[in-house]
Amino acid sequence: MPFTLNKILFLLLFTCLIDSNLLAQDMSQMKQYYFVLLSKGPNRNQDSATAAQIQKAHLENIGKLAKEGKLQVAGPFTDDGNFRGIFIFDAGSKEEVEQWVQTDEAIKSGRLSYEIHPWMTQKGNCFK
Repeated sequence: MPFTLNKILFLLLFTCLIDSNLLAQDMSQMKQYYFVLLSKGPNRNQDSATAAQIQKAHLENIGKLAKEGKLQVAGPFTDDGNFRGIFIFDAGSKEEVEQWVQTDEAIKSGRLSYEIHPWMTQKGNCFK
């Protein structure tokens, strides 16, 4: 069964165990993050050596962003579909996330494309 953005967000909601009563009562207990959906990009015709270099740089960038406290979650989908993975960023704005995403060699090379969506969860459930 293919992933859709709605299915992914639904799974994240249950993973973080949001208390629906709290949501209805007090939005001050919520924190906004930015959900980035990675998909196959328009330029995936690199030779295997170049693709491996791009992937290495992609993983190094993920580590750097995580160490800096910007990236809370990163991971690939394993079904080899059009959707390739996700990032969840802790950022002040969509524009800030856009800048960080543009530091990724897989995105700069066109191997990956992305969509950025504001996303909220209850403070303290999943992330800092």
